[in-house]
Amino acid sequence: MAVDSFPREVNFRAELCGTPLTFSATWGLFSPKAIDAGTHLLIEHLNVQEGDICLDLGCGYGAIGITLAKCAQTATVYMVDKDFVAVDYARKNAKQNQLQNCHVLLSNGFSHLPDIQFDLIAANLPANVGKELLQIFLTDAKRHLKPNGRLYVVTISGLRAFIKRNFLNIFGNYEKVKQRHTHTVAMATRV
Repeated sequence: MAVDSFPREVNFRAELCGTPLTFSATWGLFSPKAIDAGTHLLIEHLNVQEGDICLDLGCGYGAIGITLAKCAQTATVYMVDKDFVAVDYARKNAKQNQLQNCHVLLSNGFSHLPDIQFDLIAANLPANVGKELLQIFLTDAKRHLKPNGRLYVVTISGLRAFIKRNFLNIFGNYEKVKQRHTHTVAMATRV
């Protein structure tokens, strides 16, 4: 197939938490043709409540944040990514799914977020960013959670022991929410 015949933008539909959603993405973003298995597993096991203030950390084109905003329509959802292309697509996807409760910001982790405390932070943590950056994300997440706020992460299962050790060290608690062959969803609560 000739390169000229590839579409520059990819559009697809997905049912997440029993809700049909539409997404647009482009090449260069993570999993541009469909919701990846790790994100899907995380979304299936998030416990979002009406009125929660939520953060999709490293949102990509917005699959996690858009699902949170759709499932709890009185929640306020912030989505951040360091990639301006991802931020553009997350904004586009929030608009095409008719969501008014989403705020999409360009931010390297927590660096450009307003001073907000969250009830829920969710992230599909990439395995290839290095353990130092993962530890920074976890430490920053604790500082940005309200008391009893929850951090949910999905990682490749090879990082399960690292996440458990760091959750216990930083938060003092760890819960393995769900494990499949390739991915593990874990949660920590700020006490």
